[in-house]
Amino acid sequence: MMAMRLLDPEAVEAFLLVAELQSFTRAAGLLNTTQAAVSLRLRRLEDLLGQRLLERTPRHVRLTAAGERFVGPAREFVSAGRRAAEAFAEGPSRLAIGITHHLVGPDLPRLLRVVSEREAGVTLHLRTAGTRALLDLYDAGALDAVIVLRHDESRRGGEVLLTESFGWFAAPDFASPLGAPVPLAIQPEPCSLRAMALRALAAAGIPWQEAFVGTGATAVGAAAEAGLAVALLAHRAAPNGVVDMGDKLGLPPLPQRDAVMHSNVTGARAASALSRIAGAFRAMPG
Repeated sequence: MMAMRLLDPEAVEAFLLVAELQSFTRAAGLLNTTQAAVSLRLRRLEDLLGQRLLERTPRHVRLTAAGERFVGPAREFVSAGRRAAEAFAEGPSRLAIGITHHLVGPDLPRLLRVVSEREAGVTLHLRTAGTRALLDLYDAGALDAVIVLRHDESRRGGEVLLTESFGWFAAPDFASPLGAPVPLAIQPEPCSLRAMALRALAAAGIPWQEAFVGTGATAVGAAAEAGLAVALLAHRAAPNGVVDMGDKLGLPPLPQRDAVMHSNVTGARAASALSRIAGAFRAMPG
């Protein structure tokens, strides 16, 4: 009982994040701190409890038996502390955020869940669309913040969260007939990634044909995963069932793009939730 009274809430929260995300890097991003700081917090927590909670290898992080036993009480501890801190806090807040669908990948739902669990007083309103549509909604005041790809210098400002790389993704067993036009899964015009793909292929003198046209990165990613075609996708948005086939198919390299956050958020709770979302993006594997 003495040890429980001395527990550091930030260290316990760091433990839960590392356990849920299986990554010190991602946990550090959500906490807006460094990986070294997270490691130090956990080392002190383990020293205090006299138990090793996590097994760390270069590739994996997993709970020990003691860590498994500690997860439940740790959640109750953090939840109780949050309820106490919010006893006299402001009423529920709302955060309307737009995220370009080109960055909505398989990892995003779990990260958003982790964020919402730790910002219980904030209701997230998430809109996914293309960059142009989201910026229009943001300018009209319909969104408090947007995370979009910067394709040119027509829109300056904002906070750069990461630099995204792109690839030519297809099913692992996909094979394009020798000499035939490259079958593409792409979005209809206007789409900046469609334009990027066609410019790169034209510059390399590689013929192409539309094999699938769908709205949104999820649709073209699904077509690639189904083996219908090759899709130009951001690495963070590529579904788990595809691989980058650019080198194998002799396709040209692609430019990178910055992911930028524009924000007009007010209110401490909404700002805290947005800060965690931004940190989650910084920590997402590319």
